Amino acid sequence: MRARDLAVEFPTVTLDTPALEAARLLTERGLPGLILIDDDGRPLSILPGTQVLRLAVPAYCQDDPALARVVDEAHADRFLLRLGDKTVRECLPEQPRELPVTDSKATVLELAAMMARTHSPLVAVVEEGRLLGAVTLQSLLDHALQL
Repeated sequence: MRARDLAVEFPTVTLDTPALEAARLLTERGLPGLILIDDDGRPLSILPGTQVLRLAVPAYCQDDPALARVVDEAHADRFLLRLGDKTVRECLPEQPRELPVTDSKATVLELAAMMARTHSPLVAVVEEGRLLGAVTLQSLLDHALQL
């Protein structure tokens, strides 16, 4: 089986998409991440849900998880509101990493290797420069376990 056979249409965001909107898209559709595209619709990056969380969780709680316990429950439940008017651009890691993008002819093993190497729960699939969709970790494992 090839990437084009496993790829499904997948939501995309741009650098200027509000981070809170991206978080809502992740939750409403139960997605592991989103594909970040440029103005021409080409994949720029994969935005895992954990990157959105990284921006919303106070740095002091990330540095010392014990401090998260001292925040009262009412405020703790509303931490995502800290995203405010921040954009997806601000969610991206400072150091660019390998872009988990492959062509439509990639095999299941190639997809798995890319996910493992890039620590990405999804891989964008392109054909002739255009985005076909994405293969998620879930769909890749579902396929591999059926054999």
